[in-house]
Amino acid sequence: MRHRFYPALLGALLGSLALATPALAAPFAYVPNEKSASVSVIDTATDTVVNTLPGGQRPRGLATNGQKLFISEAPTDGLAVVDLATGKQLKGLKLGQSPEGIYLSSDGRLLAAAVEESNSVALIDLGKGRQIANIKVAGKNPEHAVFSPDGRWILASAEEAEQVDLIDVQRKRQVASIPVGRRPRGIGFLPDGSRAYVACELASTVYAIDMQSRSVVAEIKAGNFSNGVTVAPDGQRVYVSNGKDGTISVIRTRDHQIEATIPVGKRPWNMAITPDGRKLYVANGRSNSVSVIDTEQLGVIAEIPVGEQPWGVTIHP
Repeated sequence: MRHRFYPALLGALLGSLALATPALAAPFAYVPNEKSASVSVIDTATDTVVNTLPGGQRPRGLATNGQKLFISEAPTDGLAVVDLATGKQLKGLKLGQSPEGIYLSSDGRLLAAAVEESNSVALIDLGKGRQIANIKVAGKNPEHAVFSPDGRWILASAEEAEQVDLIDVQRKRQVASIPVGRRPRGIGFLPDGSRAYVACELASTVYAIDMQSRSVVAEIKAGNFSNGVTVAPDGQRVYVSNGKDGTISVIRTRDHQIEATIPVGKRPWNMAITPDGRKLYVANGRSNSVSVIDTEQLGVIAEIPVGEQPWGVTIHP
C-alpha cells in the first residue's frame, strides 16, 4: 500500500518533536506576554513562534532551566511554573507582593526574584522547592535581581532609587549599595564578572561598575529612557534598549563608546542574546512584537508578532 506524503503534517510533527527535545534543536526564546497572560516560544533557527504556553496571571519576569519555565505573576504574588515537556502549569510558589524580574544562578540551583512592594529579593532553592530567604534591600520597588556569573553576588535595581544594592548570596543579606543614576533598571555582567552594567532610565545613562572596588568606572550616555541590558557572550559589547526612542544602543566594552544605534519597535524593554552571540531578541512592549537583530550586520532581520505587552525575552541553549 502506497502512503501519501503530507509536507505540512510532517513539518508540524518535526516542530513538535523539536520543541519536546530542545537539546536537539536550535535555542528557544521565551517571551512572557503581560497582558495576554501567555508565553510565546520562538525557534531561533527560523525566527517563528512555534508554541504558546500558559503564562500564569500577568506574567513579567521569566527564567528557565530547559525543563521548566519559572514566571513571576503580579496578581497572585507568586511564581508560576510550567512543565516544558507537557506545556502544563504546575504548582507554584509564593514570592511576595508584586514580584517582577527573576533570574537563575549559573548552576541552576537558585532563583532570585525582585519583589517590589516588600522591597526585597526572594531567594528560592529549586532543589528543595521552597523559599530560603527574603532579603531586604535599600532600594524601593526593586525590579531586577541578577546573579554574578560565579553566583556569589546578586545586584538588585529599584525603580525608586539612585543606587544598586549588592547582596552576598551565601550570607543572604545586602552588604553594600553602589550609587548610580535615577531609576536603575536592567543589569548585565561581563562573563568574567569583573564589571556590571546598569541602565538608569531617568538618567538615560549606562553605568559601568567595577565589582572589585564596587564603584562606577564609566558613565555612557545612551538613548532616552534606557532600561534593558544584555551583554554579549564574549563580553565585547553591551546592548541597551531605549524605551522612549525605540532603539538599541550598542556599546563597545573596550572603550565604552557607542558603536551603533539600531531602530526597533515601540517601547523596547528586556532582551536576550543567543549563546553564539549572533542574534539579539528585543521585546517591544507597545508593538506586541520581538525584533531580531543580527549582531554582525547590526540591523534588524526579523520582526516576530507575539502576545500583548511582551515584558522580555529569555533564551535557553
